[in-house]
Order: sequence, then structure tokens, then C-alpha cells
Amino acid sequence: MKLHCFERTFFHSSSSLTPIQLPAPMETHLWYVKPSEVRSESLLDQYLDILPPCERENVLQMRGEELRKSALLARALVRTTIARYQINSHSNPRSLKFRKNLHGKPEVQWQFRDDRHPPPLHFNISHTSSLVACGVTTNAQIGIDVEEKHRSIKHNILSFARRYFSKHEVQFLAAISDPQVQRMEFIKLWTLKEAYVKALGKGFSGAPFKTFTIRFKGVMEGGFNTLEDLSLKASEIVVDSFDDPTDLTSNWQFSLLELANSHYAAICTEKHGAGSGKRNSPGKLTVWKTVPFLEDECVSGTAAVKVIHGVQ
Repeated sequence: MKLHCFERTFFHSSSSLTPIQLPAPMETHLWYVKPSEVRSESLLDQYLDILPPCERENVLQMRGEELRKSALLARALVRTTIARYQINSHSNPRSLKFRKNLHGKPEVQWQFRDDRHPPPLHFNISHTSSLVACGVTTNAQIGIDVEEKHRSIKHNILSFARRYFSKHEVQFLAAISDPQVQRMEFIKLWTLKEAYVKALGKGFSGAPFKTFTIRFKGVMEGGFNTLEDLSLKASEIVVDSFDDPTDLTSNWQFSLLELANSHYAAICTEKHGAGSGKRNSPGKLTVWKTVPFLEDECVSGTAAVKVIHGVQ
């Protein structure tokens, strides 16, 4: 996947959103916002205003200011991101409606009066208390996950991994002698596994973590002491499924990024032409940092986006 950027400029607006063209085939758009940078009460009120009553009530009933703010920004980011693509000229962030699939993955419920097919847009959301991200593709399922790089893990990492990870993943982690590197690789694996099950649209209950393995091709064997050891040997991220031999795991591609020097972001997308026998070409990735209704900055190719694996 090639890191791609249309422009590196700021857009300022208090009442509108900058229109964006839909991602091209084999292209992913990633938008993120940092809650700590959204300080305006009037802006937060604008975000509340675009939510339907039921969503607004859910946000306001959450305990703790930090949790409420993160939940509000997640909902606002999804609505403002999708509205940018101008799929339906009559749609705006407030008018968008959503539904969930059988496993609870949210999808847009497009409101058309004729018999046109729904737009081929797919999205996925992930958030921590310190970063909220939304990924967008066309004609390809997507799953994303973000985790804090320095997230504390109370349990012994290998004991925790044995509960949730496959035998091969546990062996990979056990081969890393440096505790700090081991913790970071655990978080990366967790992030990638989350992105995969979200792309499948099944969630944790529908695709338990132990039923598949995420592999950094070329580094699942041998001992590793430093981050350099891993980066030099890894070439590709792949997934192997044990639960369902018919599962077309080769239909998925991964990217692993470091965002804002503080978070890992994993993106799992369906390969273009998956299942058709066509060879898949490297995709493009465009990353924006945003404060909806205030400013957008394309940060692809800047220090805010560090490619770890998957982007060529």
C-alpha cells in the first residue's frame, strides 16, 4: 500500500466540511482527531447538535468527562467524514442514518427515493481516550484499530497472550528477550487482530483471536532483541485461519502505522478483486488529521505518520 497525499493544506470553516472525492479502488482514507486538541465548548456543542436524540442521550449518560468526550468525537468523526464524500447531495452529518449487521458492525443506511444501488462506501471506527480514527474505502470491507503505544498491561504479557493468541503468536512473543520490545509487539499484534475481525464484520465473539494467526512474514522464527531486528526481517503481514479452512485469508491486506508518535494504527482491507483470481496491486493510503468543522490537514508523508509495515 503506497502512502499517498493529495495536498498538504489547512482548511478552516466554522459551518461546512471540505468535500473529498471517494477513495479510488485499492485506496484507503484514514481520518483521525485527538481529543486533547478539541477544547472549544461551542465546537463540542456543534458535535452534539448533529447527533440524533438517541445518540446524544447515550453520550450524555456516560460517566466521566473523558469517556463522554471520546464517545462524542467518535460519533461526530464518523458523521462528518462520511458527509464529506457528497454521495447524496441531500445528506449532511445530521441526516445520516446507520444500521448494524448481524454481528453489530455499523453500516450506513442510505436514504434514496429511487431504486439506485447503495454507494460502495465502507467505513470503520476505532478510538481510545486520546485518539479517534475513521477509515474509509470503496468496494472493499475495512477494519481498523488504534491503540496507545505506551498502553500499560497489568498482566504478564506471555500469560495474557496464551489466553487470547494462537500458539504461533505466543512463540513469536516468547522469542523476544527485551521486555519493552515484547510489550510493543504484543500491542501491535492485538491491534492487527482487532482490525482483522472488524474487517470480517464478525467482532471478537464471531472470530475469536485464538482461531487465527497474524504473522510478520519472515520473523515468526528465531530470537529478536531489538526493534531493528524485527523491522529488518519483516516483509509482509499475513493471516492464517485455523477455525475455517475455507476462509479466504489471502483476500486481506494489512497496514500498520504509528500515528502522532503516540498510537499504533492497524488497517485491514479486502483486496481489490478478491476471489476473482486477479492479481492485487499495492494500494494507496491517505491520512488526514482533523478537527471537524474547524481544520483538516493531510499528514501523509509527514512525521505524524510513520509506516511500520504494509505501505510500500
